[in-house]
Amino acid sequence: MPPAVPGLRACGLSYQYGGQRVLHRIAFRLRPGSLTALVGPNGAGKSTLLHLLQGQLQPSTGVVELGGAPVRRCRRRIALMPQKGEIDWHFPITVAEFAGLGRLAAARPGCCDVDGALQQVGLEAMAGKRLDQLSGGQQQRALLARTLVQPAEVLLLDEPCAAIDPPSRQLLLGLMRQLSDAGLTLLVSSHDWGPALSAYDRVLVLDQSLRADGTPDQVRQALDDVTMGNHRCG
Repeated sequence: MPPAVPGLRACGLSYQYGGQRVLHRIAFRLRPGSLTALVGPNGAGKSTLLHLLQGQLQPSTGVVELGGAPVRRCRRRIALMPQKGEIDWHFPITVAEFAGLGRLAAARPGCCDVDGALQQVGLEAMAGKRLDQLSGGQQQRALLARTLVQPAEVLLLDEPCAAIDPPSRQLLLGLMRQLSDAGLTLLVSSHDWGPALSAYDRVLVLDQSLRADGTPDQVRQALDDVTMGNHRCG
């Protein structure tokens, strides 16, 4: 039997909803310890792709594997952090209780406890505060803490830097880099096409299909070439 191939792998992923094509033949592999941005316009299919990778949705065609195993066998090893807007921030619980909701599976060695996760994201002093007392940036860090207490080695983060101020964005980018340096694999959905892309090892550009894939500089060059080509054709 061949050895398992490390990392998260998507092969030929397509997805249709209500007869409409949402994603078409997506293929890539994420190596362990990498920090990858997933960028694209609204409606590009970024959130759908994250749900496919985590196993919450079933693809119309294609497969997702982690370490050579089908994702359905190892969903607990892949954690999905939802968008901030999907959470009721007025729910009457504390930050620590909210982070503890991430314990959906039995803990494994190396998995953060709640105190450790809150410390890692810099919210230990807010543990006893209610959710509605958090700022936008603190809400994103609380969501990340809830994700970290899951027994996962792959983190799929859906728009973690949306609608927060620049200092909070830089803090989150620094936290994500620390997590990847510690060996976790991160795929981060983003609308940010600016200088923040340089914080990532790799950028995937999605608009129903993969339009570009490479380092931030390679992707910028590829997109510039497409833009210039369109101008010449015009």
